[in-house]
Amino acid sequence: MDLATLQKQLADQQGKLPPVDKWNPDFCGDMDLVIKHDGSWFYMGTPIGRKPLVKLFASVLKKEDEKYYLVTPVEKLGIKVEDVPYVITQWEVQDDLLIFTTQTDEQVVVSASHPVELKDNPQNQLALPYINVRRNLWARLHQNVYYQLIEQAEQQGNALYISSGDYQFCLGHL
Repeated sequence: MDLATLQKQLADQQGKLPPVDKWNPDFCGDMDLVIKHDGSWFYMGTPIGRKPLVKLFASVLKKEDEKYYLVTPVEKLGIKVEDVPYVITQWEVQDDLLIFTTQTDEQVVVSASHPVELKDNPQNQLALPYINVRRNLWARLHQNVYYQLIEQAEQQGNALYISSGDYQFCLGHL
């Protein structure tokens, strides 16, 4: 994977995400890249400290079945993801809509198009809220964001709910 060429190709997209869902190159093998449970990216056991590089990799991330890949039009490299590739680290409300921001600065408006679902978390026994960011790629709410949203939630029966526009979702059960 030639990073300089890839960066130039993506820069030509003018802020749009590349159409990785349309790219189906041959599998080239696995890469020693791991996205940890906390959303940090490691290459060959060393954290990737350059955020622009992480954002570049995140923009060409693809999930097929239960496996994750970095793809270009000509290459597909397998990587390991401990939970999900994204973590929601910030949130805000604009015009009655919840906007979540990932650790890679990607923003997503919570809606039926980007639903929040309770899913079992491999690190503990509780079902935690995850949001569909794009193309079958999910983000887990960071613990701080989760607790902040719980403070805003309304109890309905034995569950806590919060709304984003006319979309309502469950944060968990009491």
